[in-house]
Amino acid sequence: MSQLIHLVVRNYNELLEVKEDPLVDSWLFMQTPVPVFSFLAAYLYFVLKLGPDIMKDRKPFNMKGLMIAYNAYQVLFSIWLCCQAFYVKNAVPHLLNHTCRNPSPNKDFQEALARGAWWYFFSKITELLDTVFFVLRKKQSQVTFLHVYHHSVTMVGSWGYLKFLPGEQGVVIGFLNSLVHIVMYSYYLISALGPQFQKYLWWKKYMTWLQLSQFCIMLAYLVFIVAMDCKLPKALTLFFFTNVVIFLYLFSDFYLKAYRKPINKIPVEESLLSDIKKRL
Repeated sequence: MSQLIHLVVRNYNELLEVKEDPLVDSWLFMQTPVPVFSFLAAYLYFVLKLGPDIMKDRKPFNMKGLMIAYNAYQVLFSIWLCCQAFYVKNAVPHLLNHTCRNPSPNKDFQEALARGAWWYFFSKITELLDTVFFVLRKKQSQVTFLHVYHHSVTMVGSWGYLKFLPGEQGVVIGFLNSLVHIVMYSYYLISALGPQFQKYLWWKKYMTWLQLSQFCIMLAYLVFIVAMDCKLPKALTLFFFTNVVIFLYLFSDFYLKAYRKPINKIPVEESLLSDIKKRL
């Protein structure tokens, strides 16, 4: 137990000793963790308690127009975020040669990376509206542990990355996640257009395949970072690694429950009656 406490304290001190970027600290919501944890507290309180209580005796809101606009915005924003990974000249060759640098030796690339990371963090704030819309449309069954946990952790984790770890290694993870979100919000956009477009949504289960593939690649990449002995705070590396494993488990469990064909089992009573008849 004492060794565990010592490890936690050491990693915490290591995290605090990371040199913070004055430029990043000057940006909106980045000076202290108070704003991000305020968003988190308000989000959890609304989607788990206040929202369901308000909607209990109300009819679900008709939000078709808003949902179309919101999902279209998320598709375009995710495309823009993907493009940020290639914003700096020779970004890809630079990443292939320096994926372990923190901060990047290329100052232009480092500043562009930090700005892109802030917008990525901002996207995680706006994505909290996914759950808010579920509540207002009285689709509380979709407010699952997986959904709420995923949105909460990605928002807090993206803030922590930008605050303490704005290095090159985050580009790959941010790019993969934004790429998946292009597909995901495109699906939601088509779905919001109305029942006449349902025939174009046959690929729903493949979105989960795409998400699982994303986490497998992220996990392999994090293992690569550890193997390369990158000089990164161990606390944040452990945080990201642990949550990718958790996401893999939760999304796999969701896929199995949602899409696995149930095995047709003969009821116990029916089986017993059949056995008795055979014996007679």
